[in-house]
Amino acid sequence: MSRLVFILNGPNLNLLGKRQPEIYGRETLEDVERACSEIGTASGVEARLLQSNHEGQIVDWIHQAREEAQGIIINPAALSHTSIAVLDALNTFEGPVIEVHISQIHKREAFRHHSFVSHRADAVMAGFGVHGYALAMQHMVRLVKG
Repeated sequence: MSRLVFILNGPNLNLLGKRQPEIYGRETLEDVERACSEIGTASGVEARLLQSNHEGQIVDWIHQAREEAQGIIINPAALSHTSIAVLDALNTFEGPVIEVHISQIHKREAFRHHSFVSHRADAVMAGFGVHGYALAMQHMVRLVKG
């Protein structure tokens, strides 16, 4: 299996940089992809960034990662708080999983304090802004390169 990391992004993250910049900042998913790819390339690990507003597509990508990837970085966005399907799919993946949240979810509305995905995640990054993706990628490189 190649050294490939899927970076999965859930609903509304296609609007990153445009939606509520006071919470999520002005950087875009393209900026995130560039930063993670640079980190990965320097270490011989490919980063594949994907985004969907549809729960089933996220589940399908997790299933695909079982065959193709050594690790998953996931920002499930609102699916964090609602999706047992995403949790169940992640539980079928044998490699490391790192959950990322741009905002500090524990300082926000009470319903955001719980994440189903955290039950499977090996690490959780929250409140670092989009820099959390780079931190997650740095850690993931260490995990998949052994």
